Amino acid sequence: MTNSHTDIASQTVLFERRGHVLVITLNRPDARNAVNAEMCLQVGDALESADQDPDIRVVVLTGAGDKAFCAGADLKAIARGESVIPEGREHWGLAGYVSHAISKPTIAAVNGPALGGGTELVLASDLAVAADTAVFGLPEVSRGLIAAAGGAFRLADKLPPTIAMELLLTGDPISAQRALELNLVNRVVPAAQVLDEALALAQRIANNAPLAVQATKRIALDQSSTGDRPADQRGWAATATESAAIFASADAKEGPLAFAEKRLPVWQGC
Repeated sequence: MTNSHTDIASQTVLFERRGHVLVITLNRPDARNAVNAEMCLQVGDALESADQDPDIRVVVLTGAGDKAFCAGADLKAIARGESVIPEGREHWGLAGYVSHAISKPTIAAVNGPALGGGTELVLASDLAVAADTAVFGLPEVSRGLIAAAGGAFRLADKLPPTIAMELLLTGDPISAQRALELNLVNRVVPAAQVLDEALALAQRIANNAPLAVQATKRIALDQSSTGDRPADQRGWAATATESAAIFASADAKEGPLAFAEKRLPVWQGC
């Protein structure tokens, strides 16, 4: 049975198999594909299934519409006191993705702005193809928060230290072209071509021997067959320690509230 347009529009995440490639589309375009609890569950479950399915060799993650790839965590939901990561799925991280290591290669097809958690989704992917309209950044400090979905330590690992620190401490964004120059993404193409380019790259990978590809990824990322990545553990431990204090602060409540109310935040430093 073919889904109606209304049915598709009401789905938080869309899934499509293209040969040996699974395409996962974050489908909240009116909310700039911001991550809520339902999205976390659906993406996380899909990754788990893909990793166990021998017919899936590559996963492509993209966003619906042309407004954004992903605007990160849904700050309006956070301001309402809602969790964007369901209880029991914390080990998978934001969107069920950022700390959900699988053996299958993952490619971010960045169809538009990827700020906050959107950039963290890119950092968690093995490869990235970006639209020329994309921008990247971790603006959490301007919201009274920290880049707790791996962004703080992964950006510092990916970029030259002084550049990473500037981006982390100012919260300023960079263009897709600048991201390419810094090796944050693999390709930049016109927005209309981003998914096709990502699929072409996925197909090149899928043409290779799947077990060899998966073993090579695990070796390159110091990842065990069970998904553990010892090299990431210090970063996650530090993030957990700092997050506990930051998210309990008055500033962490003020930032999302000010965002939701479309006003400048009033910081108290506590």
